[in-house]
Amino acid sequence: MGRTRNSGRGQAAADTVVENVDGGLARLVPDRERPRAWTLLIDDAPQSHVDLDDPAHLSFEYQRRLGHVVDTVAPAGRPLQAVHLGGGAFTLARYVAATRPRSTQQVVERDAKLVQLVRRELPVDPRSRIRVRSVDAREGLAKVPDGWAGLVVADVFSGARTPAHLTSTEFLDDVRRALAPGGVYAANLADGPPLAHLRGQIATAAARFAELALIADPAVLRGKRFGNAVLVASDAPLPIAELTRRAASDPHPGRVQHGPELRDFTGGAAPVTDLAAVASPAPPASVFR
Repeated sequence: MGRTRNSGRGQAAADTVVENVDGGLARLVPDRERPRAWTLLIDDAPQSHVDLDDPAHLSFEYQRRLGHVVDTVAPAGRPLQAVHLGGGAFTLARYVAATRPRSTQQVVERDAKLVQLVRRELPVDPRSRIRVRSVDAREGLAKVPDGWAGLVVADVFSGARTPAHLTSTEFLDDVRRALAPGGVYAANLADGPPLAHLRGQIATAAARFAELALIADPAVLRGKRFGNAVLVASDAPLPIAELTRRAASDPHPGRVQHGPELRDFTGGAAPVTDLAAVASPAPPASVFR
């Protein structure tokens, strides 16, 4: 499939790119308000938003929260060595390249056809030092040298669900191996009531990292609706006050949980191992309407 052209439906519809990729039907939909910005959807589930003119612009709520982690993981402007598990349209890797020039990044995106589509339609600046591997996330992570990364970001969804093998203590053991001392792990998680998956993921991270924080919409944390939550983990102290300030200033303010409050939130959930791991729950159809 290719670029749709239907001038009767306006500019946005006329320029939509539609293509089959390994993960389903991908659509790149132009942003009506930003001349060179696009939203990537796969099987109608929004995956990424990219502004080619302003890669520091983060449109999606969860991407802004991951951006807050990027902004606070090291002094402003300092280059990072970052690993992104899950590529989408490379939104966060572009953000790091724009806000922290001379960063060196690895993007692991299993969907090779999606990578080809993004590279063709939303090209990455060749000076950005972003390397892309089209392999499974754990396979790509295993190739990262010990202690190489200052930041590892997990944002992997297959059919709008996080694959089971990326939810376990064994997976986090390899994340820790790849992280430099004091490095930070951030994961985009999705769950809804009764939040069993989210509680289990916090317990799993707590079994491997000394410091944790969770950033999410208060309604998600109260189990009122399905949504995203960003888990942040490290063996070094986290910038809780700054993360809290940034999350509260978002267009849709988020809340940061940490310390005893976050431990209580787990409700006694047990860490997840490879043998017990299951994929995250599928979002209700109403989420994408």
